[in-house]
Amino acid sequence: MARRSFWAWGTEDDEPTMAQVEEAARRAGERWGITIEPVPPPTIDEIELRPPRATVPEKLADTCSTDTHDRARHTYGKSFGDSVRAYRRDFTNPPDVVAFPRDEAEVVAVLEWCDQQGYIAIPWGGGSSVVGGLDVPADAPVAVAINLEKMDQVLEVDQTSRAARIQAGALGPQIEEQLRPYGLTLRHFPQSFEWSGLGGWIATRSGGHYATNHTHIDDFVESVRMVTPRGTWESRRLPGSGAGPSPDRLAIGSEGILGIITEAWVRVQARPVFRASAGVRFPTWEAGSEAARAITQSKLWPANCRLLDPQETQNAAGGDGTFAMLALGFESADVPQGDFLQHALRIAQEMGGTAPQEEIVIKDGESGDSEAGRQGAVGAWRNAFIRAPYARNINAGLGTVGDTFETSITWDRWPEFDRAVRDAVNEALQRVCGAGTLTCRFTHVYPDGPAPYYTYNGPGKRGGETEMWWAVKEAALEAVWANGGTVTHHHAVGRDHRPWYDRQRPDLFAASLHAAKKTVDPAGILNPGVLIDP
Repeated sequence: MARRSFWAWGTEDDEPTMAQVEEAARRAGERWGITIEPVPPPTIDEIELRPPRATVPEKLADTCSTDTHDRARHTYGKSFGDSVRAYRRDFTNPPDVVAFPRDEAEVVAVLEWCDQQGYIAIPWGGGSSVVGGLDVPADAPVAVAINLEKMDQVLEVDQTSRAARIQAGALGPQIEEQLRPYGLTLRHFPQSFEWSGLGGWIATRSGGHYATNHTHIDDFVESVRMVTPRGTWESRRLPGSGAGPSPDRLAIGSEGILGIITEAWVRVQARPVFRASAGVRFPTWEAGSEAARAITQSKLWPANCRLLDPQETQNAAGGDGTFAMLALGFESADVPQGDFLQHALRIAQEMGGTAPQEEIVIKDGESGDSEAGRQGAVGAWRNAFIRAPYARNINAGLGTVGDTFETSITWDRWPEFDRAVRDAVNEALQRVCGAGTLTCRFTHVYPDGPAPYYTYNGPGKRGGETEMWWAVKEAALEAVWANGGTVTHHHAVGRDHRPWYDRQRPDLFAASLHAAKKTVDPAGILNPGVLIDP
């Protein structure tokens, strides 16, 4: 495998060429009616970092690195602001040391060193945070990024119970590759699947492949093992328990402030061989929303039930801008899915939906990868969805502004919520950028409400992109908060969402979280500023 890029999504092979940047600048300039002078992508020999402010002890010499590439790669996550700063060659505040522990004993040793010295410790999974969850605090005396990528093994498989014990550093593809010989799959596919892993999914309450039923990583976790500055925390592995508040529920979503997750038992399943999918067209976004609600409340539990508004359908699924599309998909290891799809299609048709015959694909009893869901408009959207993170590698240097935000809301408030959020963000795009576009899709749907995911783009000003991005993002999150949505459905809190998270959570819960952190991390070295103040 090629070396991970120090600034871009993926490996060094995924970094854009100058020709690609020039072509993207031309297209963006035509779109917004502006002239964009392309800037070459950064190279590691251009990057100058401050010297490390700590000396690695001899016993950790084989575990830790102060290499320029390693430190630069661990300076940022992958938010729009992170990508722009990295493209600008701005690595003002890198970690001083990067640790690559190979087992739990080395995690303990690194964390003990940080605790004894008062160094900030920042747990790292795949580095895909889009909310400032990996930033080095500006006032940190010394910061150590602790990357678990070498702890990447499926340690144990319980085929009877269908569960697996997996190290936290295993990335999505590594997990699937190691489960495949058993005929099993975790089947948790966030958009960051290639470059995110189990520990990060658990720490950030990741949302994955399933649009209904099993959606968040919470649904898959049986038990969690976590190293803290005051010892190891491990819950008992059980299918369910009513023994008081769940320790797993405190670890899940803790975002590295309580400890470093080293492994977990997770529920796995047989690999699906029965699949059925369809792309259903609706004359309006509102009609598609009603169909998504009806299908979800019917308890059919489609694996995919993602509604795209007309503009999103045009941008990513080959539509012409006149219809919304509902991407439906069903899958099972044991039961043919054609009847389930047909029942969902009947519900959609009652709401005004139509499914062209060429958009209906049913594959029953086929092993390996199926074409169901990979053809036609649904397949086009799927491919665009998978490749979207790579687009930021090129767009980061154009001076334009673009990002996403996601939330959830109950069905009774959904129509008015959507109108209010669109109004607020469109006003911000006009005010900040002078123009812009906003699209929406459902990533997940529940019987009581959808999880809408908005994407916005606008012309920017080179050198002012991050300020413009933040102004639009702030307007979006204010509108989400004011109209009753959650600050995040699956992107985590980090530092970027803190102002709104602080308003969303009960004050007594915040105090309880402070008390929990003081118990396991009394020196406050673990990811300070994330979720709660130091």
